[in-house]
Amino acid sequence: MGLGILGLYCYKCTSTQAGCGTPFNWLWYWGEQCEEYDDKCVKIIERKGAEEIVTRQCLSQLRAYRTDIPADHYEGCRPAAKDVRLGHYVNNSIKELDIHRDHYDSTTWCFCYFDNRCNSASSNVASLLILMTSLISTFLYFV
Repeated sequence: MGLGILGLYCYKCTSTQAGCGTPFNWLWYWGEQCEEYDDKCVKIIERKGAEEIVTRQCLSQLRAYRTDIPADHYEGCRPAAKDVRLGHYVNNSIKELDIHRDHYDSTTWCFCYFDNRCNSASSNVASLLILMTSLISTFLYFV
């Protein structure tokens, strides 16, 4: 890689692994450096009824196999994009193969890149709280 301290560190795990669900246990996962210089940390929340799967990863590693990445990669959470071409030319009668990738009722993508390991929070509320606290303390210091 050769990025040294310039690269972004993100947590990389799935909620099917111990400690990666909600609540997140950061002691089990120290985070890994992303491959690209301008990469973003991603947290994907996929829900089907009461079931919830959380995936934490670098955006560059998800681009190879996910077609539902939203076009807007700015800080925050947004619903997944719809790929209308996915599964178009497949004639398959096995419903469980999920060729259209519509198994989950809702898929939410959360992006962050202002801080290392920022994809640990339940949403981006934690990073916003840290930012607001630092701004308020700086303001109060100069007043």
